Amino acid sequence: MRPLAGVEDEEKWLAEGIAGIQHNAFFMHRALDANNLREVLKYSALMLSELRTSKLSPQKYYDLYMRAFDQLRQLEIFFKDESRHGLPVVDLYELVQHAGNILPRMYLLCTVGSVYIKSKQAPSKDVLKDLVEMCRGVQHPIRGLFLRSYLAQVSRDKLPEIGSDYEGDANTVMDAVEFVLQNFTEMNKLWVRIQHQGPGTVREKQEKERNELRDLVGKNLHVLGQIEGVDLEMYKETVLPRVLEQVVNCKDELAQYYLMECIIQVFPDEYHLQTLETLLAACTQLMPTVDTKIVLTQLMDRLSNYAASSPDVLHEFLQVEAFAKLSNAIGKVIDTQLEMPIVGAMTLFVSLLTFTLRVHPDRLDYVDQVLGACVVKLSSLPKLEDARAMKQVVALLSAPLEKYSDIVTALTLSNYPRVMDHLDDGTNKVMAMLIIQSIMKNDSCISTADKVEVLFELIKGLIKDLDGTDMEELDEEDFQEEQNSVARLIHMLDNEEPEEMLKIICVVRKHLMTGGPRRLPFTVPPLIFSALRLVRQLESQGGDITGEDVPATPRKIFQILNQTIEVLSSVPCPELALRLYLQCAEAASDCDLEPVAYEFFTQAFILYEEEIADSKAQVTAIHLIVGTLQRINVFGVENRDTLTHKATGYSARLLKKPDQCRAVYACSHLFWVDDLDGIKDGERALLCLRRALRIANAAQQMANATRGSSGPVTLFVEILNKYIYFFEKGNPHITPSDIQSLVELINNEMQSDNGNTTIHSDPFFTSTLRYIRFQKQKGGLMGDKYDLIKL
Repeated sequence: MRPLAGVEDEEKWLAEGIAGIQHNAFFMHRALDANNLREVLKYSALMLSELRTSKLSPQKYYDLYMRAFDQLRQLEIFFKDESRHGLPVVDLYELVQHAGNILPRMYLLCTVGSVYIKSKQAPSKDVLKDLVEMCRGVQHPIRGLFLRSYLAQVSRDKLPEIGSDYEGDANTVMDAVEFVLQNFTEMNKLWVRIQHQGPGTVREKQEKERNELRDLVGKNLHVLGQIEGVDLEMYKETVLPRVLEQVVNCKDELAQYYLMECIIQVFPDEYHLQTLETLLAACTQLMPTVDTKIVLTQLMDRLSNYAASSPDVLHEFLQVEAFAKLSNAIGKVIDTQLEMPIVGAMTLFVSLLTFTLRVHPDRLDYVDQVLGACVVKLSSLPKLEDARAMKQVVALLSAPLEKYSDIVTALTLSNYPRVMDHLDDGTNKVMAMLIIQSIMKNDSCISTADKVEVLFELIKGLIKDLDGTDMEELDEEDFQEEQNSVARLIHMLDNEEPEEMLKIICVVRKHLMTGGPRRLPFTVPPLIFSALRLVRQLESQGGDITGEDVPATPRKIFQILNQTIEVLSSVPCPELALRLYLQCAEAASDCDLEPVAYEFFTQAFILYEEEIADSKAQVTAIHLIVGTLQRINVFGVENRDTLTHKATGYSARLLKKPDQCRAVYACSHLFWVDDLDGIKDGERALLCLRRALRIANAAQQMANATRGSSGPVTLFVEILNKYIYFFEKGNPHITPSDIQSLVELINNEMQSDNGNTTIHSDPFFTSTLRYIRFQKQKGGLMGDKYDLIKL
């Protein structure tokens, strides 16, 4: 038992040991120079006796061992040269066995044994068998480990493997394997026994020291993996069973974990595949405290890489039923290790799914099976609260999205939404965003109503409030990004068949209508434009197309749109609803549906009257109404008169005079539409301009009364430009004298405001006059018309 010691004590003992090695090595080298065998053996034994210490930690003992190892290399050179010591190697092998203490004796025996094998005076297998058996005489864990490590090192290039200088009879490979296995078994036993050295109070320190020694044991497995001639049959029948027997029976957490890791890393992938059942059976027999998930994950990673290395090996995975065996093993590990945290189980499922997607990407049933097993495990918990486990579930759900560029493939997995149901609200949103990002990245098109239904069930965390969600706690920027993502997603839903597209629109509408007042302004507009795209598609095909269940007709779609916008207007979000009503009215006009277009305009006017109170919003709304009405030519005389009368009336009742003026002169375009079939009522257009002029004059007088000056003449110049527009378009009621009078009016206003200075200082007015002069100089018919205007 190693005594408890401090750092200073260990340093002192190490220094004493090194001094002892150096002292005896000095005399050993004098004897080597004198070729005195007796003295060489004497001082080498004394030197090696320093390794008998029990006071040092493994790390310090290793430093001492390396000092002795360097001297043993010099000693081996001496033993090789029979002319120096004058003794046959057989006799030398016998002689060193008489050393007084067993530890120096075994080091000398291994050194001479190496020379003995090299001389080929005895079969390699016999000498190695002798050495590995005699090393059992040293049972102290640390001393025994380093001794056997020395034996493994000096014998590595002397194994009787195929192709080596020491190859023996037909069973030569088995002899080499047997030696390494026996040495491995004994070293592992010694390694495990270290934990029983010293009091239990230093267990943590002992485990750390044992961990530092693990490579001494693992090197044996590396040697086994490199022996020439170990084929699959020998590996399956001898090597793996013997190694796994030692692993399972040692009942030590550290040893089991490390050795399983070594097995997976050092032996070929094809061997793992062909012995998968045996390897997985051992995993289920490990101690409950062993982190089996890492072992299995490493195994699946290696097998996945093997499958990716060549398509030719994929049939081997099917032959051995690799997926079924891995799935069963993981299920057993999760069921038997009751203390395994949920994050461990989820990590295993992620590794299994990654393996499946890499090896069997075409087997969606395998993928769904993994997700189903995850659902069963999650269902056994009251609630998933572990953040690390939640992260693994997200990784599990993300894997199919990354593998299949077509999101439709992932939507066919029946257990996918069932896994998502176990996520908390925040993580559910994160996953929903990942799904949308995957669709956008791969430019995927969802083309059936069934798939859209599944998709919107998956992203329901973004389109409606989940139970317990506090909307006040949501970050506004994050919320807007989420809703904009949903809006972009809606544009990815498309089908060339009108009936199916209408079904898609109805499915989307059903889900979006549950979104609440904060979401509808983001999600309803893309739905409306998607439906309008369908309307125009139907129109381009020459009329109504009727399906079996839902008639895909423009009229039917407009009914749905009207109901949808009505919900939006009650949010309330009147400005947006008005814009959408006007868009629908224009689309209805394109379909030659006058009553439908009139109804949409009616709803827009109602919103304007009852809901829009802000003066700036009213100005914007009036200009939108006028612009839309001007583009529509489906209305009969009566309906158009009604709508234009409403528009002009609202324009004249705006709060600010400049706004009134601009809205009224914009209404002039309602009476003169520059199309082949457009209305051309020049008199009423002129009336609008004259009314705008009166309002501008009133605004100028008000400015003069309140500020002492009339202010800029911008409104007059704008009206002048309208006069010029209609004059050029051929309105017979707009005469050159009207334009000339307006120019003079503007000049007078500017003179009175500036005190007869800087008459043409307004840039807009200057540009307008320049345009008139240009037209006069250009000549032709237009030039002749402008010649009548006297500036």
